[in-house]
Amino acid sequence: MTGLAMLAALQFPLTKAYSQVNLLEYPSKQVHLVVGYGAGGGVDLMARAFAKFLSEDLSQTFVVDNKPGAAGNISAEYVARSQDPYKLLFAGGAHVINASLYEKIPYEPIKDFTPISLLAVAPNVIVSTPSLNVKNLKDLVALAKISPGRITYASPGTGSPMHLAMELFSSMAGIKLVNVPYNGGAPSLVAALAGQTDLLTVSLPTVIAQLKSGKLIALGVTGKSRSPLLPDVPTVEEAAGLPGYEALAWYGLLGPQVMPLGAAEKLNSAIQRKLLQPDVKLKLLDQGFEPANTTSAEFRKFLIADMEKWAKVVKSSGATAH
Repeated sequence: MTGLAMLAALQFPLTKAYSQVNLLEYPSKQVHLVVGYGAGGGVDLMARAFAKFLSEDLSQTFVVDNKPGAAGNISAEYVARSQDPYKLLFAGGAHVINASLYEKIPYEPIKDFTPISLLAVAPNVIVSTPSLNVKNLKDLVALAKISPGRITYASPGTGSPMHLAMELFSSMAGIKLVNVPYNGGAPSLVAALAGQTDLLTVSLPTVIAQLKSGKLIALGVTGKSRSPLLPDVPTVEEAAGLPGYEALAWYGLLGPQVMPLGAAEKLNSAIQRKLLQPDVKLKLLDQGFEPANTTSAEFRKFLIADMEKWAKVVKSSGATAH
């Protein structure tokens, strides 16, 4: 047997033993939740909430490590190449979208990661500035049809989930809206509030205060059902008559591909315990998030289905990363 063959033969039992040891010991030191966006956006805020939950449950410190840039590609590559089960990727929808948006990315969104758990989903909401003077989505569609290419919307970046949610809406409604990309969710919200754009699609929990104050106007929720936080606001499907329209923000936790199975399962169990606690569940629901109780295998299936769905939207919209 050659040296390489011997190494290959030894690799599995060593990995298996490592997994068994870490099932008992993990986490034995600080864990980093790596976020591909700056502080203040939806993914970052959710990551900080779950860092607190996991720190409490596992008696170990979980911290958020922001590595923004390239729509999450920088953080994803960092975790994929780290080979370190103490560096986890706190991901959102862009993680699976980037595979079709970029001509080439330095990692495989599914293959190079160990899915740990889907954490929560939240509907987006299409909002307008008061100056646009539309009361509902039918008004918006009518205005867009007589003024094609004039109405603008802010997004956290070209190819971001918010951008593609609007592309899906525009395509299904038969209208042309203009995407104005910003570097992240927080800057896109600031731009809309400043009147630099007419519209914004944003994760519902991050914009509740602005809707209540009247600084922005909710036109439609992008989930399949109305949100308890905005019971009087119809879904996009209802308001615009677009059967099948749905665009959800989601948040999930992934480890590097080499992460021991026992460690991933231990984290999944901790997450499920937290999500089932009435106070945690109520806190998430009050902020517009729906807790997602999934196994690691179910999360993998979710990732594959979401990647396939948005790949079609990317292709039909012609969106590319700049």
